Amino acid sequence: MREMFDEIRADFRYDHELNGCLNCGICTATCPSAQFYDYSPREIVQLLWTENVEQIYDAMQEKIWACAQCMTCAARCPFKNSPGGLVMIMREVSIRHGMQSAKDVLRPFGRVMLKLITTGNQLSPDMIQPDHFPDWGPNIQKVEGDLRILRKAIPVRTLQTVETAWEVSLKTSVEMYTIWEMTGVLKSLETMDENLFDVIEDFIDEKREDYEDWLESQNDKD
Repeated sequence: MREMFDEIRADFRYDHELNGCLNCGICTATCPSAQFYDYSPREIVQLLWTENVEQIYDAMQEKIWACAQCMTCAARCPFKNSPGGLVMIMREVSIRHGMQSAKDVLRPFGRVMLKLITTGNQLSPDMIQPDHFPDWGPNIQKVEGDLRILRKAIPVRTLQTVETAWEVSLKTSVEMYTIWEMTGVLKSLETMDENLFDVIEDFIDEKREDYEDWLESQNDKD
């Protein structure tokens, strides 16, 4: 727990996001997530400000994942703190350490990554289910129903079925994977879901080979 706290405090953003706390509660009073979850931006700031290591670790088990990252707290704080920014740091540390809370929250979004790089659709109607996205809050229950009706309600024809998608070019797939690779997204994915990481890596290896063959064919034509 101390190691993880030291890692949070060592982040270059930490001193910019945490300047003190009047304990006024403005951040919590204007926080959308605080209305629906057991979450308080003021609590996050107080825990970090007082260096309460054990309760910080407890908050990383669940509470930090309730933040919507809207940054209303940062706009309201008289001390110019950013509880949302601090939560972002805490989330990144929890991911790097492979905490179970991070795995549970991020697992559904792995499907989004796979779908994005393979078929192009970032989201399809069959993915909008309450069990898949618990962090979306109670309003997600409104979309639970007949998926055929939901698909007909979406105007873009390519989104009316889960089989049809925008075609992804070889270059786009390779570029997307390269961005994930260079920015550390894939390293985080490997920590969170090693099986999904292997699937995406195998897929993109084939895409890279196909793209290289295509480039060679274009050079031969020239």
